[in-house]
Amino acid sequence: MREVPGNSFGLLFRITTFGESHGRAIGVVVDGVPAGLPLSWEDIYRELVLRRPGHKYSTSRRELDVPEIISGVFRGVTSGGPVTIIIWNRDVDSSPYEELKYTPRPGHADLQMIRKYGLDAWDYRGGGRASGRETAARVAAGAIAKKLLCSLGILIIGYVRSVGKLKLEKNVQDPQILMRSRLSPVKTFDPEFERKVMNLIDDVKRRGDSVGGCVEVVAFNVPPGLGDPVFDKLKADIAKAMMSIPGTVGVEFGLGIRLSEMFGSEAADSLIIEDGYVKYLRNVQGGIVGGLSTGEPIIVRVYFKPTSSIASGLRTVDIRKLKEVEIKVRGRHDPCIAIRAVPVVEAMLAIVLVDHAMRCGLISTDRLTLREVKNIEKYWEIYVKYSPPIDKTVESEGSG
Repeated sequence: MREVPGNSFGLLFRITTFGESHGRAIGVVVDGVPAGLPLSWEDIYRELVLRRPGHKYSTSRRELDVPEIISGVFRGVTSGGPVTIIIWNRDVDSSPYEELKYTPRPGHADLQMIRKYGLDAWDYRGGGRASGRETAARVAAGAIAKKLLCSLGILIIGYVRSVGKLKLEKNVQDPQILMRSRLSPVKTFDPEFERKVMNLIDDVKRRGDSVGGCVEVVAFNVPPGLGDPVFDKLKADIAKAMMSIPGTVGVEFGLGIRLSEMFGSEAADSLIIEDGYVKYLRNVQGGIVGGLSTGEPIIVRVYFKPTSSIASGLRTVDIRKLKEVEIKVRGRHDPCIAIRAVPVVEAMLAIVLVDHAMRCGLISTDRLTLREVKNIEKYWEIYVKYSPPIDKTVESEGSG
C-alpha cells in the first residue's frame, strides 16, 4: 500500500512545503491561519534572514530569501484562507552534482532516495527534496506561527548551546538576554562563547571539515494544559517536529538524558507557591509533564550531526559498476548545521505550540479579536527589535 506523502505537518495549523534545493523555488502553504492577523513579507523575511546562507559561518550559496506572499493576505491582514509563500532560488549551481549522480554521498539520503524513487526520477542536485534548503519554507511558516503565539504572550528563542566539544555552560532564563542570539553570526547570546565558536568554525573550514552542534530553544509564557496525556503528548509532537529537521540526531527536554543517571530523590522536582501560582522548583522536565505543558518555560535541546559533505575524500560506491570509489564533494555546504538550524528549531516548536493552542481553543481558527491583535503587535515588536535591519535592495524586491 502506498503511504501518505509526508510533505505536511500539523492538524488545525497545518503546513505543506514544496520545492527542491536546485529547482525554481521552494515554498509553503499554511492552512488554518485565522483572519485578521497583520502579516507582511517583512514579518516573514526577518525570520528567514536568520537562516539565510551566504555569510562567513555558513555555506557560500548566496540566496536573498525574500518571500513572496501569493495568497491568504488582503490589505495587510490574513483573510482566513490558506497562506501561500514562495521563496525563489536565485543562486543555483548544479554543476558539482553532475559528477555525483552515480556515486551517492555517504551520510546523505542519496542512496535511500534512489532505492525508493528510482535512479531516473531521483533529483540528485543538492539533495533535491531532502536538502536542508527545504527548511526555509518551515521558517516562513514559523514566522506566522510565532506571530500568532504573540496573542498569548508566548516568546520562542533559540540559540547555539554547543559546537563540537565547545559547550556554553551558562543557564540564562531572561528573554531579553537570549534575544541577543538573533544578532549573532553564530547564534549565541554570550560574547565569549561567540568568539570561541567563530575561531573553531574558521579552523574547521580551513581543514575542509565540518562539526556537529546543539541548539537549545526556550518557549516563555506557555499556558498549562497544552497537549494530551497519551498519544498526542506535547513532548511527542515536539520530538517528531525536531526529528524531521535534516541532520537531527537527538532531542531532549529539561535535564534530558541526565535524568536517566539520577536517583528519584535527585530528580524530584518540588511544587512551590510563587506570586500566588503553583510552580515547579527546578523545572527539570523542561515545562512538560505527563504530555501536558506545566506553565513553566518549555526547554528543548536538538542535536545535529556534522555536515556529511566535506572536502576530504569519502568512500562510496559507483552504482553503475558496483565498484567502491573515493569522491570529494565540491558543492557549497555549512561547516556546522547547528548555526543556521536555530531559526528552524524555533519555527518547528512554534508550529507545534500553535497547533495545540488551537486544539485547546486558546487561539481561534476563524478570526482574531482586536484585543488579540493588540497583544500580537506588542510582543512581535520584541522580535523586530532584535532583528537585523532590512536593506534597500531586499526591500525593493519584497515590495515589488
